[in-house]
Amino acid sequence: MRDYGKVHTSFWSSATIRELSEDGRMLAMYLLSSPHGNIAGVFRIPDGYVCEDLQWSSERVSKGFTELFQKGFANRCETTKWVWIIKHFEWNPLENPNQRKSATKISASIPDGCGWKLDFMRVCGGFMGVDSPPKTNPSETVSKPFLNQEQEQEQDKNTEPDGSVASRKPATGLPPCPIEQVVDVYHELLPELPRVRLMDDTRKRSISRMWRWVLTSKKPDGTRRAETADEAVGWVQDFFGRARDNDFLMGRGSRANGHENWRCDLDFLLSVKGMKHVIEKTGGAA
Repeated sequence: MRDYGKVHTSFWSSATIRELSEDGRMLAMYLLSSPHGNIAGVFRIPDGYVCEDLQWSSERVSKGFTELFQKGFANRCETTKWVWIIKHFEWNPLENPNQRKSATKISASIPDGCGWKLDFMRVCGGFMGVDSPPKTNPSETVSKPFLNQEQEQEQDKNTEPDGSVASRKPATGLPPCPIEQVVDVYHELLPELPRVRLMDDTRKRSISRMWRWVLTSKKPDGTRRAETADEAVGWVQDFFGRARDNDFLMGRGSRANGHENWRCDLDFLLSVKGMKHVIEKTGGAA
């Protein structure tokens, strides 16, 4: 744990910082001066740390990190909870070989499963005197299908449905999944449906899987469904909006279909059957 963190007076006049909300500025200042930080500007910081230090709720922390990512200030991997202050080395240049050695050692401790690790090494490797890894080819990314409950259980056993070994590494370079924001959109657009009152690991995985799929898959016309966090959130909003227009999903006319009083919920909408029903049986762009 470090004793202090350097913050330049230009922090307050920076165009990026001035565009942030009050919470965004507070979280940015916290990351720069956090006792959990280090000379490399990359460190693990679970929600609990921030909640305790800033006395914020988990939802407030999640929204804060989403804003910092959208403004290009920081990136946090939702899987490993490691955060990267993107311009740290520009603001805090390494001054001697010992500092570069220390920063390199810290960077080596970043988990391989961290979504931004390769990007960090490409961007910051030069500051530390470390060779950057080759840039990956986005066209080599394979779209992953949604899995049903049985397939999820197989994946949890580290195997894919076809028997191949499952990869535990998330796709690199993707915006972090704003789980709480997705749930908020569901509640806002579908208030008649059952509310999410328990956010367990299964639901978090389902939401994260949908988020990755939206950002890595293509529509029938060959174009990407979303390339940025804002576009992905927009796709999710459209998805839930289309679900609202579907009589079957909303329980309208269920009696005639032999499913009296049935309505879908978030779990169904995130399932293979639910996704297909919304995408294939409602109007609008897929």
